[in-house]
Amino acid sequence: MFPRAQKHFVLKVFSLFSVVRGYNILIVVLAQYLASIYIFAPDLHFKDVFFDINLLMLVLASSAVIASGYIINNFYDSEKDLINRPNKSMLDRLVSQNTKLSIYFTLNFLAVIFASYVSFRAVVFFALYIFAIWFYSHKLKRMPITGNLVSAILTVTPFFAIFIYYKNFELVVFMHALFLFLLVSMRELTKDLENIKGDFALNYRTVPVVYGEKTSKLLLTGASVITCISAFLLIFYFEIGYMYYFFYVSIILLLVYLLLLWQSKTKTHYLWLHNILKLIIVAGVFSILLIDVNLVLNRL
Repeated sequence: MFPRAQKHFVLKVFSLFSVVRGYNILIVVLAQYLASIYIFAPDLHFKDVFFDINLLMLVLASSAVIASGYIINNFYDSEKDLINRPNKSMLDRLVSQNTKLSIYFTLNFLAVIFASYVSFRAVVFFALYIFAIWFYSHKLKRMPITGNLVSAILTVTPFFAIFIYYKNFELVVFMHALFLFLLVSMRELTKDLENIKGDFALNYRTVPVVYGEKTSKLLLTGASVITCISAFLLIFYFEIGYMYYFFYVSIILLLVYLLLLWQSKTKTHYLWLHNILKLIIVAGVFSILLIDVNLVLNRL
């Protein structure tokens, strides 16, 4: 058996990992590298991309800012999370707010240091990114529609940093970005439906609170249709290799999502919908490999 002090330390580590959502950051890191190899710089040698120190610094800066973003979001949402996620909130509270803020500022400082290795423009980019996440958590999150759109933009911003670095302006890049942006936007609105109880209690002016569940479902239906259209465009008009399997499965899952959406009434129902969208997003990361299954092997 571990000593009590050691158990408490381990619990604090798990708590901090929960606050910064380390599992999400790992997925983003993997997505950034796969997108760099297969989408942003498909003509470069694999080793030139994978061992690019500038790319590594951009990925580390992105990870640090994302982690700090989760911390500041957790800081402002602590009361709401007690209502919406009581179990997770209890784990998160094992680390004090002062400690979280100290880690928040440290991560932001590290992000700027990493970015400074690449260029001054990278420093400005990540400084603005840090400010945008803070402003969203402090103000914009409580605003209907605006909060959802800003959250989706902030989610895809780490990929925008890589996009700027490689300067790949092909239309297929924008189509992939559109598909991801729409999915993330839907996920944010679905989370609002899932968390409507806490949002209403603390006067968060989300779409479900201000306009009602029916309006939220209509917006999600429209977004689902547009997302399916973007998937069909990627399948029929762009070279995406075997990744078209992923987009066909995504369309099927989105149809299932829509059928369940209009029957959903409880937090558990919306949690299932949220998980469907999360599954599509995570599966999309790994399906990037399907663009060309021999690509890495041929460029080693």
